[in-house]
Amino acid sequence: MIYLDYSATTPVNKDVLESFNYITNNFIGNANSLHKLGIKNNQLIMASTKQIKDILHLNDEEIIYTSNVSEANNLALKGICLKYQNRGKHIITTKYEHSSVIETLKYLEEKYGFEISYVKSDKNGVVDINDLENIMTDNTILVSICAVNSEIGILNPIEKIGEILKKYPKCFFHSDLTQSLGKININMENIDLISISSHKIYGLPGIAALIKKKNILLEPLIHGGKSTTIYRSGTPNHALIASFAKAIRLSCEKIESKYEYVKSLNEDLQKELKKLPYIKINSNSSCIPYILNISIIGIKSETIIHALEEDDIYISASTACNSDDYSTNVLELTNDMERAKSSLRISLSHLTTKTEIEIFLKSLQKHCEKLLLTK
Repeated sequence: MIYLDYSATTPVNKDVLESFNYITNNFIGNANSLHKLGIKNNQLIMASTKQIKDILHLNDEEIIYTSNVSEANNLALKGICLKYQNRGKHIITTKYEHSSVIETLKYLEEKYGFEISYVKSDKNGVVDINDLENIMTDNTILVSICAVNSEIGILNPIEKIGEILKKYPKCFFHSDLTQSLGKININMENIDLISISSHKIYGLPGIAALIKKKNILLEPLIHGGKSTTIYRSGTPNHALIASFAKAIRLSCEKIESKYEYVKSLNEDLQKELKKLPYIKINSNSSCIPYILNISIIGIKSETIIHALEEDDIYISASTACNSDDYSTNVLELTNDMERAKSSLRISLSHLTTKTEIEIFLKSLQKHCEKLLLTK
């Protein structure tokens, strides 16, 4: 099998899985219980939380564990807007956000009357800092901009945005770091709310987190008791939390060397793809090398995905959570519906080998030429 869909989900690191299994079998009990088993599990959660904070250089932050990043994004956006709507009802975002951000903001707009503004982007899809400052108002309560776009790989200047937003004390800054964690280093100091996920960094699915500054209040999505935080009720899964901490630590180790290796793979891949006249490369110089988005003109995304399956090769079209039959991100970037309907996302990893890339290229060319010949 050749797996090139790491941005959708990653295989679980065997050391992370072993930790999860060991804790599940040896740390029995509810972490909220007052007996010694509960106290032992609660101490494990606190130790794991401290480890995450140390790795990510967090100081005055609270970690709220969620079941996935869609929940974390919902909690961040709804939590802030419903808690602080007396400050204002204007939100700024981009057209390149994950559906869990876009759809949540649409809900706030339709249900509660919030006004959504979409900041302009440059030709590469990167946030236009000047436009961001121009559309900020005294009524702006929240800015939500992802660090790395999940379909094309566009990298935004998150640290610079955070610096700018410090001038607006009534406004909160949320960033979804799902596609950047473990791939690039980002200074999180000036981000008020951060969403991260386990299953994107070789951890187990079912655990994610919303990290927020301690002085920020939220309206909870789930009520029912304090648990590890007043903002998210429910029995905490200590084994998942501890394994999440380990996944974060392992993914952040040797981050620079892993980046350089993936960059070389991406460059080799692009060099060969550019030789094929029916392929358009949608990712650009402002994108991280872990994601390469292309379009095969004349072939629908779904068709080539299933053709590659025949050779046990796996890539994706738009993000797994997208409900449209075309990539809204590619359409926004290229203004070309044909490219949007035929877009493919190849996502790489430090686990990807040069041999896998060579086999993938041969298979892709074989199936493309066969499919185009029959048209």
